[in-house]
Amino acid sequence: MNPTTPQLPSAAAHSFSQLLSSTRRGARLARLLAAGELRAWGVSPSVIDRAEHIVAELAANAALHGRVPGRSFRLALALDVTAGTLRIAVSDARGDRLPAPARTARPEEAESGRGLLLVTALADRWDTAPYPPSGKTVWAELDVVLHNRTPRPGR
Repeated sequence: MNPTTPQLPSAAAHSFSQLLSSTRRGARLARLLAAGELRAWGVSPSVIDRAEHIVAELAANAALHGRVPGRSFRLALALDVTAGTLRIAVSDARGDRLPAPARTARPEEAESGRGLLLVTALADRWDTAPYPPSGKTVWAELDVVLHNRTPRPGR
């Protein structure tokens, strides 16, 4: 008998993934797409607000610091209703440039890294992981509360 990985019921999980151009416009689109998906999934407005800020920071970092000419970045969202978590992941092509929050006595005066302080403040957890063949994924998780809603047709 082969062991299998337990699967969540289809009603218990939602996912979204999109490649976006490594530009300011792509970063803005990532935020807008994330907010639209989360509203459709019935995520609470307070979590959507936090998630929008996190996506904006991670996508801006991917477009600015993770950019490789001709390569896009990937936004991925995964909502696990059973566990009550939302995972936001942004992957780019620059695995050699890992994010680090500002490490100064006065981070508000640092020239860079302040966006990750915001991610740290808004996310319940965040970290990085390799994104083969040579990139990285920066992910953040939020604990979520879902609204009762009537599913929209086609969702």
